[in-house]
Amino acid sequence: MSIWEILLIGLGVSADAFAVSMCKGVEMKKFIFKYALLIALFFGGFQMLMPLIGWAAGTLFEKYITQFDHWIAFGLLLLLGGKMIYDGMFDKDEQKEGEEKPLKLGFVTLLVMAIATSIDALAVGVTFAFLKVNIWMAVSIIGATTFAFSLVGVGIGVKVGDKFKNKAEIFGGVILILIGLKILLEHLGVINF
Repeated sequence: MSIWEILLIGLGVSADAFAVSMCKGVEMKKFIFKYALLIALFFGGFQMLMPLIGWAAGTLFEKYITQFDHWIAFGLLLLLGGKMIYDGMFDKDEQKEGEEKPLKLGFVTLLVMAIATSIDALAVGVTFAFLKVNIWMAVSIIGATTFAFSLVGVGIGVKVGDKFKNKAEIFGGVILILIGLKILLEHLGVINF
């Protein structure tokens, strides 16, 4: 497998992390580098870790992982998306001009989002076990790609969120649910993207 093929895989598996990063950016009033960096580190780190775990597990756990990974990703993204929609529709916590709304960026939230967006990378890692792939190069490329996309995603989310506020949060929640639905339908063989 060439470096270009691995880079394309990295771009593919980082798309979900990019979308979720944009959603977190929507919640920010202004771009805060340390928060953007934390989000990018979580997403990039998990996109690096999951293929490594998948590669290590190899064929031993393949049939078990592929049987339910799509349900886990769908459930987690459905919960996160639903919460974002709820917050966007019913957040009565009006803030005064210039007052910052605190960002909800807890460890558990980041962990759930990072796991939900990296489950496909786990399956990619399983396939790496069957191919002649330099696993350390592959996971480094995937992690770096996701890190960069996530950092940019937060920035874009901040710009969009500043203009559209609650509507952008609702839109972000819908996007998360649609990503989860896409993952589910792809794995069930209903659609093929």
